[in-house]
Amino acid sequence: MSAVTRAADTALDRSLLGYSSLGHLLRRHWWPEDPAPDALAGKVAVVTGAKAGLGKATAIGLAKLGATVRIAVRGDGEAARAEIERAAPAGNVVVDQCDISLISSVRDYAKELDGEVDVLVHNAGVMPSERRETAEGNEVMLATHVLGPHLLTELLRPKFADGARVIWVSSGGMYGQPLRTDDLQYRQGEYKPAAGYARTKRMQVILAELWADELDGSGVTVHSAHPGWADTPGVATSLPTFRKLTRLILRDAEQGADTFVWLAAAEEPGRYNGMFWHDRVQRPTYYLGKNRETATQRQELWQACGRLTGL
Repeated sequence: MSAVTRAADTALDRSLLGYSSLGHLLRRHWWPEDPAPDALAGKVAVVTGAKAGLGKATAIGLAKLGATVRIAVRGDGEAARAEIERAAPAGNVVVDQCDISLISSVRDYAKELDGEVDVLVHNAGVMPSERRETAEGNEVMLATHVLGPHLLTELLRPKFADGARVIWVSSGGMYGQPLRTDDLQYRQGEYKPAAGYARTKRMQVILAELWADELDGSGVTVHSAHPGWADTPGVATSLPTFRKLTRLILRDAEQGADTFVWLAAAEEPGRYNGMFWHDRVQRPTYYLGKNRETATQRQELWQACGRLTGL
């Protein structure tokens, strides 16, 4: 990337215009090349929360590159499987039952999953309008975005193939929130869905970095990324006003999922570890110094995840 192009890319990022569909269309002219058409042939990819939106689009992208895609979902996933196979006729899609928000379900799923895993995409996400807890007593967003993925990464660790990649689907909203290890379960103060969502998305980026350190030297690569502003069922349900104001410039799900598919299959991401990405470029994880956490807080997050998941 030339100096001029890099400056333009950075300007798009800082102005947030890069999060829109316009940012995607402009950056396509200079971003890294696509993965090889058969980059994932013979490989197995697990994608959580793939019944709709970014998860389904990611599953389609991986299937088109030759992967056997296992969609880990709650309830009936047959409609999603059929849609993915129609979009990627040569793909092989398997529906797995797993409620990523429940520790017990994640444990059962990891135990029953046969064979090696080449790609693990932590995509499942929620944003309830009111604070809710799972049947196991964990706040729903913490359980879905943080605890379940952390546990699944640990339990699949022995099953990761050489060169496996783990991808955490975060959000650009995480820039607005610091790490809060003093209130992981969001019990203090007024509950604000968008703030809670951003807090757990910040945790995901930090966990991706910590997992990259944990798995360093094992051949497994860990990254996190955000999709920009994508028009998904989750956005329509949880952020209707935002969607109404930005609907003309929102990305479609395929555009939002592009970087996740690229991270799973392209050669370049395999040369790095623990990075945060958007539109195939590494991005800073902070813009405001006040949001930067301490080393102690990072360790507290890791220990809390282990404690809350029974590791």
